[in-house]
Amino acid sequence: MAARKRSPLEIKTTEVSQCTISERLSILGKVPFFQDLHAADLAWVNSLFHQQDYRIDETIYLSAEPAEQFFVVADGRVKLLRHSMTGRDILLDLLTSGEYFGAHSMQGKDVYPDTAQAQTDCCILGISRAKFQQVLGCYPSVSLKMIEIMARRLLAANERVHQLSAMPIESRIASLLLMLAEKFGEQGEHGLLLQVPLSREDLAGMAGATTETASRVMSQFQRDGLIKSGREWVAVTNLDSLQEIAGSELE
Repeated sequence: MAARKRSPLEIKTTEVSQCTISERLSILGKVPFFQDLHAADLAWVNSLFHQQDYRIDETIYLSAEPAEQFFVVADGRVKLLRHSMTGRDILLDLLTSGEYFGAHSMQGKDVYPDTAQAQTDCCILGISRAKFQQVLGCYPSVSLKMIEIMARRLLAANERVHQLSAMPIESRIASLLLMLAEKFGEQGEHGLLLQVPLSREDLAGMAGATTETASRVMSQFQRDGLIKSGREWVAVTNLDSLQEIAGSELE
């Protein structure tokens, strides 16, 4: 019997005890609405965050729970899931260092619309709703930038709904692979390797397709030389052809 090929993924994560103050400041400085804060102000904001580590597949919060915290990924990968009526968890998004999730609104009555789960071992920075309100009160520029970013996210969500309803499945999966390549791609022997565990079920959920359909399209892409893939890994080998199928170019 042939031995199973070893996954080429090399996702290195940091133990929570090793996430230093300077690393935390660097990570928070990547968050768009904190980018313009002076060093002393960012240090104060950092002091309001607490950090916690999560092991692979551990739940950070569940959908419909009161949205009491705002989170930033310090290290590792986080997946956002939605429980479907058929009982399956549909992958909505994958997050990496510097990305944020959780309680976006500060109204005090919201619930989490999705479930957040550690896809790898993670170090997460969290801040309570009350403390985040304190930050917004001290820095109106942060509030304005947050409103602007939320508006952009809403437009992006509307565009995704349009894609899922209007684009053929090949274009949707090509577009999804391009987005993931831009976010997680690292050049290596297999091509532009997506440094994130990715199953056919994950791709299907993000593309709004059945697992069987997503598998068929991925198999065709592999036969055409656009990608290489194995158990929960994908590498892009022909960006130009994927862009042509997707009908757009990476910006």
